[in-house]
Amino acid sequence: MSIDSQERYINPYTDFGFKKLFGTEMNKDLLISFLNALFSGTKKEITDVQYLNSEHLGDGYGDRRAVFDVYCMTEDGGRFIVEMQKAEQTYFRDRSIYYSTFAIREQAPKGKEWDYHLEDVYTIGVLNFKFPDGEYPADSYRHEIKLKDVEDNHVFYDKLTFVYLEMPKFNKMEDELETMFDKWMFVLRNLGRLLDRPKALQDRIFQKVFEQAEIARYTREERREYEASIKNYWDYYSTMKTATDKAIAKGRAEGLAEGRAVEKLANARSLKGNGVPIDIIAKSLGLTPEEIASL
Repeated sequence: MSIDSQERYINPYTDFGFKKLFGTEMNKDLLISFLNALFSGTKKEITDVQYLNSEHLGDGYGDRRAVFDVYCMTEDGGRFIVEMQKAEQTYFRDRSIYYSTFAIREQAPKGKEWDYHLEDVYTIGVLNFKFPDGEYPADSYRHEIKLKDVEDNHVFYDKLTFVYLEMPKFNKMEDELETMFDKWMFVLRNLGRLLDRPKALQDRIFQKVFEQAEIARYTREERREYEASIKNYWDYYSTMKTATDKAIAKGRAEGLAEGRAVEKLANARSLKGNGVPIDIIAKSLGLTPEEIASL
């Protein structure tokens, strides 16, 4: 698959695109800006990050592996796992919890006494889907989750935080962007579709975003990596869409069949009530005499 000639900037929903913007030492100022915008006014400003090993193994042989999109530590010791989630998965929330355990367990010193003091752990999910069943209001797209007491709703433990961004819900236009968080959400939501840098994104940090995202600047090897990442993205999307379409079609077929069966029984009940012989009803509606007798 070749890159569309009309595509100027990378798609940040691809593995290559997301890690290009947020997962390299050269672009860690972009990650810092994004995190500060995400937590504006709620925590101490982040001034530096150190990238940590994004691939983690369990404690024993054969333990399952976890690979993070971006994993870093701030100057105060806080750990941040930042993940781009392309499509909904059945156990997506379980996966988030599981991933957070690696950032918790690695804080235990090896072979030393320890008082169990932990630094903050944040798991951030940039979601290219909506939570199912209208769990959150249509205009609510940033969700911050902590461990809380169910009786009085106070935060029981404030060092473990999950933040989920429902990207499809963010529909602000360029002239509606007010905060840095708005601007970052707009960039992540629309970057792959833009042909020019919007006037509302004149901050210096976004100048670098668009420079780093411009495909024409890439080496031949980088373009090949991006093409492979785009192919994986569309293959994954196509697979998920096909599964969804099949499930919808099956549901419709089952619904129609159930509806026809209900209609048949209703007609049989009406005919029986009007004195029509059971054998005639059975023959005309394709039901058994036993089914009609039970009505």
